Amino acid sequence: MSETAVVTGGLGRAGRWVVDAFAERGYETVCVDLDHPGWEISPRENVDFRAADLADAAEAFDLFADLGPDAVAHLAALPAPERHAGNRVFATNTESTYNVLTAAGRAGARVAWASSESAYGFPFAREKTLPDELPITEDHELRPEDPYGLSKVVGEETAARTARRYDVPVVSVRPSWVQHPGDYNCTGNRDDIAAGAGNFWSYVDARDLASLFVAAVEPDAVTGHEAVNGVAAENYMDRPTADVVEEFFGELPADCTLEGEQSALSPAKARRLLDWEPEHTWRDAADADVETPSLYE
Repeated sequence: MSETAVVTGGLGRAGRWVVDAFAERGYETVCVDLDHPGWEISPRENVDFRAADLADAAEAFDLFADLGPDAVAHLAALPAPERHAGNRVFATNTESTYNVLTAAGRAGARVAWASSESAYGFPFAREKTLPDELPITEDHELRPEDPYGLSKVVGEETAARTARRYDVPVVSVRPSWVQHPGDYNCTGNRDDIAAGAGNFWSYVDARDLASLFVAAVEPDAVTGHEAVNGVAAENYMDRPTADVVEEFFGELPADCTLEGEQSALSPAKARRLLDWEPEHTWRDAADADVETPSLYE
C-alpha cells in the first residue's frame, strides 16, 4: 500500500513542485491550501485537495486526524515580512506551524517544513552585515530582526519540540531564494549588487527544493530534529563569491573558506545527511523551457 503525504501550501508557486515530486515518488499526495481548486477540477493521479486554514487549530487537527499521513511537507506561510502587518506574519506562521507539526506528530508522521534562510537574520536586516563564517552552515547563530525570520526561528524550536514530544523525525529546511525554470529573477540583480546582499547572492531551483523535501521525509532519513540549508551549489553572479562579498562589504569574515563561485550558504549538510544534491544551476535553468507541474488532469 502506498503512503500518504500531506503538502501544505501546495497550490503556491513552489508548493506545486513539491506536490508533483511527492506524487511522482508514489505517495498518495494531499495538497492542502486555503482554497480548494473546485469540484469541477479533476486532480491528476496520486493527488487530492483539501481546503483548510491551518492557523485554526480545530481545522488543522481535524484534517490531520482524518488523513492520518505518513509524511508531511509544511510550506504554508505568509512568505515575507513586507506584505502584511508584522504581528499578522508572526502569528499566522507560528500558529500554523505549531498546529501542523503537532498534528503531524500525533499522527506519527515524518515531517519536513519550510523554515528559511531568513532565520539567520540577514535578508531583512536594516543594515547589511557580514556573517560570522562563509560559507554559512546550519550552526551559524540565528539572529533575525523581522517578524518573518523570527517566526522561522520559533518554528524551528517548535520542530525540535515536536521531535522530542512525539518521537518523530523533523527536518527544518532553510531554503534560499527560490527560482523557477525559465524565470530566474535573481539573474536580473547582477547590475545591482546591493539587491542580493541580504542572502549573499544565493538561490535554489524549485525542482531541487522539491527533491529536498522528499528526501527529508524518506524513512530513516533522520532521527530527532535537524536543520538543513536548501541552496544551489553556486551563486548567480557568475564570478567568485568572495570577490562579490568583498566588493560590497569591503572585507571578508575571518572564517572564510569560499572557493570560486561556491554558494555563500552551504548545502554540505543536506548532501551528507540526506544524500541530496542540487542539480540545477542558473546556467541551464534561467532560460529553460520547462512547464510548471499541473496538479490537474
